[in-house]
Parts: sequence; structure tokens; C-alpha cells
Amino acid sequence: MTVEEKISVGNKYFGTDGFRGEAGVDLTSSQAYRVGRFLGWYYSSSLSGASRRGYRPRIVIGKDTRRSSYTLEYAIASGLTASGADAYMLHVTTTPSVSYVTVKDDFDCGIMITASHNRFCDNGIKVVNRYGEKLDDKTAALVECYIDGNLSPLGIEGDIPFATGEKIGRIVDYVAGRNRYVAYLISLASHSYKHLRIGIDCANGASWSIASAVFGALGARVSLIGAEPDGLNINVSCGSTHIEALQKLVRDQHLDVGFAFDGDCDRCIAVDERGRVVDGDGILYILAGRLKARGMLGGNTVVSTVMSNGGLARSLKDIGIASVETAVGDRFVFEEMQKGDLTLGGEQSGHIIIRKYATSGDGLLTAIMLCEEMCDRKRPISELCKGLRIYPQITKNLKVRDQNAVMSDGAVRQALCEIEALLSGRGRVILRKSGTEPVVRIMVECESEENCFDYAERIARAIEERGHLAL
Repeated sequence: MTVEEKISVGNKYFGTDGFRGEAGVDLTSSQAYRVGRFLGWYYSSSLSGASRRGYRPRIVIGKDTRRSSYTLEYAIASGLTASGADAYMLHVTTTPSVSYVTVKDDFDCGIMITASHNRFCDNGIKVVNRYGEKLDDKTAALVECYIDGNLSPLGIEGDIPFATGEKIGRIVDYVAGRNRYVAYLISLASHSYKHLRIGIDCANGASWSIASAVFGALGARVSLIGAEPDGLNINVSCGSTHIEALQKLVRDQHLDVGFAFDGDCDRCIAVDERGRVVDGDGILYILAGRLKARGMLGGNTVVSTVMSNGGLARSLKDIGIASVETAVGDRFVFEEMQKGDLTLGGEQSGHIIIRKYATSGDGLLTAIMLCEEMCDRKRPISELCKGLRIYPQITKNLKVRDQNAVMSDGAVRQALCEIEALLSGRGRVILRKSGTEPVVRIMVECESEENCFDYAERIARAIEERGHLAL
């Protein structure tokens, strides 16, 4: 299969958020080694546009706190150095920090080892290019060709040559890069947070030490949870996908605001002073108003996804801001932002991209911008999102054996059509495949919360009755 054919049918390993699966099963150390072998060779080859013969690529690597991250990190570094590239190790750090360091320190690419919000036994490999943007489909397809032993698209015979002698790559400790990222975040704040009491849930993930360093340096009184990683507890009953722990912390300790991150800290979900959740839609509403007031909202438009609540677009319109929707995935959000030269976009799940400051979602950056708006306007989060009208909405996640089989099942499609008829234009229903785990997601939005639950359950029942659920 040619590279063009692979792209047309979709990549085998690399989805919308990198190469992800159960560590040791779907994603093995031998595959990680081959990813490193390919990237170390590719960035010195003419395929990548390397301008001089013998160029030694520089590639930076970060990882989250999963036990398997260490195995994958060493495997990738071994592959890189065996192909003649230098591997710079950030160690445990966040995904946005890898993007930042890649751009600021002129690396050929950056690699983050993480499965984000997934369970600890999963892991993944995210690759960003020299501009801090996610790897393009063509390069991802070439990586997959090499993993599967198809070398013809690479234009070589046999195998990628091993570096020898002085051409063998180095492994460099680069914790200084992570520290520089922390300093950058601190520099973005124009206020002291000494009067703010902030709760932070680090999901026992990559932000567990960085978050306290940033907000502590800004003077905030920080109450920290989810900051005792043991390699197995990442995202377990904590973080942005389990917001209840942070809600309880904010209420019990009478805090001003709370922020929950996911395993690699590219998401942020907020909790207001009353313990109520402010998800990505609420954050987009607040930050859109902030940027508009400062003449910084490019195109006077916000990019969201089809999973955003319908109330977001209507509420933005009320304050004179347009919105556009993309497919689910921060990659698609960023591509739309680039196309329209827009500055703000994100997902309900908490991926928020502010192009003035970053090329990807950054949970810590998002939290800082919300604190800045609280300080500037001297109002709590609850008041900042008062104009946002949210319609009843439910999302139900089902683990299935075959996502494509669910999506093409006639009985399931019929159930969807029946719900659409019942909604009769006064709501919407979406069934979609997750791009990061073997799950299908049902989203129903309508005027009645009771009907949301009922309609979602009907579709879930149709999927179960057709035998699609994973045991």
C-alpha cells in the first residue's frame, strides 16, 4: 500500500491523538523502538527536507507518570540514538511543555509518551513537528510503513542504517527545558494571586509537580490533590474526567476556584467557588469575552466541536461573537483556527487552544488565563459565565468490541433515526467513535434533561442488544 492509499483509508496506528493502546499489547516497546529508529533517520534524510548531508537531528522527549512510560521512553531513545539522532530527555512533564520546548529550542520534533485521560495500563506516543503542531498524516503514514516493514515508500533497501562510531546519537538530560516552560507560564500572569485560594487536581499525572510550582510562585494559596503518582493511579477517581474530588475539595475548604487537569495536562476543567463545574464550553465563553474586550479575538470567532453544547453558540452570539464547529479532536480545532487565522478554540472536554500563547491545548495556561480574568474583573468564575445558557445534555460512553461495526449496524442506525424524529429539530443526537479508546460516545441534547437520559439509554440498549458491548 502506498502512502497516499494509507492516508485515504486512515492510519493503522496513529489516530487523531497519536499512537495509543494498551501498553505491551497494542503498543509495545519494539514498536516504540521502531518509531525512534524512523524519526532519528527521517529528520536527517531528504524526505524531511534536511538541508545538509550528515545532519544530526535533535529530538526532545517527555513522559507522563504511567509505569509503562519509562519502558517506552527508553525504547524510543534507543531507536533515536541508534539512527544517529540526539535524544533530549525532559523526564516527567506535560504535553504542552514538550510543544513549547520543541519550538523555543529549535528541535526537529518533540515526542510525548502519554495516554492522556486513559487508564494507567494504556499508553501512547504523541509526536509534534518543529512548530509544536501534531504530526501530519503523511509523516505518520511513513512511520507506520516502517513499523510494518514496508520500506519501499522510504526509498531504501534492507533497513534504516545504524549509526556507527562518532555518528551514534547521545542521550542528554534536559530538565532545564522543563524549567524554562515553568518560567514562561509564570511570566504570562500580570497579577499576584496572593488573595486567591486555589484547588488543583493533578490527576496523579504529568502536572503533579509543575502545577504547584507555577501557582505557588504566583503567590496563590494552593490546595493540591491527585499529586501522589505511583505509576498505577493516573486518572483513577481524580482529574478532569472525575471532577467530584475537586468539587468536594473546593466546597469543604471554601476555595475561590478549582482546576482539574488530565494525565498529560492538555485539558483543564474548572470548578467555581460553589463547587459547580465549568467545562470547556464555559471556559471558551469566558475567554472569548476576555479576548474580545482586548481586541485579541481573531476573526471575532470561536472554534468549538460538534460535542459542544448548543447553548454556547447562542450565548456567544448574544455578546457579538461568531462560532464555527469542527469534528471532535483538538487537531481539527487547531486546523480550523489556522485556516481562518483565529485565536481561540477548544473542546467541551477542556482542550483549550489560545494561539497567541500556544499551539496546543494547555491546562495550566488555561487556568492562568481564567485567574487573570478573575483578577482583572474582580469577580468569581460563577459571575464570569453568567451569560452562558446551557441546554440539558448527556454523554454516554460504551466500551465496544468493534467501533465500525456499531456505526454501520442497521438496528443502531434505526434507533438513532427514531430519536432524531422524536427531537423534531428541538435538539440533537450524535453517535461517534472515540479516537483514543475502544469506545463509542452517545450525546443527546434537548429541552428536557429527563428526555436526554431516556433517549441516550434507548440507543445504548440498541447497541447492547446487538451484541456490540465489550465484555
